This record gives sequence, structure tokens and C-alpha cells, in this order.
Amino acid sequence: MGKPDIFDEIIGYLKEESGRVKYANVSECILNDFFSDVEKKPGKSAAQAKPSPSTPFHPSGRKVSEMDLDELRATVNNCTLCRLHESRTNTVFSDGDFKAKLMFIGEGPGRDEDEQGLPFVGRAGQLLTRMINAMQFERREVYIANIVKCRPPDNRNPEQDEAELCIPYLKRQIELVNPEVIVLLGAVPLRYILGKVGITKLHGVWHEYNGIKVMPTLHPAYLLRNPPAKKDAWEDLQKVMKVFGKVHKK
Repeated sequence: MGKPDIFDEIIGYLKEESGRVKYANVSECILNDFFSDVEKKPGKSAAQAKPSPSTPFHPSGRKVSEMDLDELRATVNNCTLCRLHESRTNTVFSDGDFKAKLMFIGEGPGRDEDEQGLPFVGRAGQLLTRMINAMQFERREVYIANIVKCRPPDNRNPEQDEAELCIPYLKRQIELVNPEVIVLLGAVPLRYILGKVGITKLHGVWHEYNGIKVMPTLHPAYLLRNPPAKKDAWEDLQKVMKVFGKVHKK
């Protein structure tokens, strides 16, 4: 017996919502791209990454809660608060539009991100870009950041002390960007932003952080390991799309 067509299931769900919101077409090729396998593509070398400033821009002793994004980035580039700075190639601050209405938060940089100084540029990052495109956004229109700004060894999850020392930077980023919606990618941001555990149960359920709507969903790396879970992630992302008046209609 063949597997059910995932698009038929999606269409059935969308029919229930028809007539209540305006539609934004998601082309078949974009959705096929999202649900297809991701091939690793060569990235920029560490030498091509933008250099970090040697000194912070902010006055000595300035609080993180008072910094603008440039000051914050400079402080992150020079941060030595936790052990992760000892093995990093580059800090990974953010990517995208600092005035974005939609923000994505992951857990931390991997090898490719550490080399390039940008979040989500490896295989999981390629899939995240496809997810963003399927939502009828361009990557440059959203804002992407992580719980920690330096790569944990062997791509492990950040330890509690590492996350707690780094999280003030992210919270200030959220304040400055002030998005309408935050999408949490996986269990780590769920824990450190909302203080909750159980991403497999809580994904797709709306939450709130300081007045901002928050949607937890499955991490792209998990989706690479478990492709059938893309259906669940796509349902989560469509709930976010509806906030912006976008619903896929095949």
C-alpha cells in the first residue's frame, strides 16, 4: 500500500479554512523543494567571513539592556563569558532584517555556521531557508538568531550555564527587533525562551513572550533525520502564515 499524498492532507486542512482569510499561493516547486532532500552545498571559508571588530563600540560598563544592535554585536564578538569562546572560529550573531516582523530562534551554531559567522547555513540551514520560502517569505525578510552565539563542541546542545550567560544578548535582540511572531526551532529555544520542555507535544501550540506571539516547531536538523515530520512542521508554519494573512491554496 502506497503512502498517502501529503499534499492531499494539507489541502484537506486548508479547505476548512477557506473563505476566512486572504490567500497567498505557494508554488508547487517551492513546496516540493521544502519536502525534498537537502544536499550539502559548499559554503564560504572562514577566511571569507566578515572579520569581527577588535574592540567593542560601546562605552565601558554599558549594560546589555541599553545597547543598540551594533553595540550588541561588537560585545558578542569579544565575549569571553563562557568556555565556548575558547574553540570558536567566529561568533554567530544573526542574519536577516533587523526590522523583521518574523523571527526564528535556533539553539546554536554548527561547524558551517562557525566557519562563516552566520546562522543556519549548513544542511539544516538550507532546509530552514526552504521552510521560510514555503511560508511566502524571503530569508532576507526575516531575522534569525540562536540561544548561544558560539559553537558548542561536537555540535552538542549548549549547557545550562552557557545558555544562561548568553541569553541576555538574545533577549536584547528580541527587544530591538520587536517582531510580531517568533518561531522557536526545537527543544533548546523552547526551554530557554519559554521555560518549557517537550517540543514533540508543544510544537504547533501558540505561546507568548513579552507580548509577542511565539510558535514552537521542530528543528530543521530533526526534520532531516525524520522526513515524515515535515508534515507536522508545515502545519505549524501555516499557523504562522495566517497571522500575516497568508494561507497556501493549491
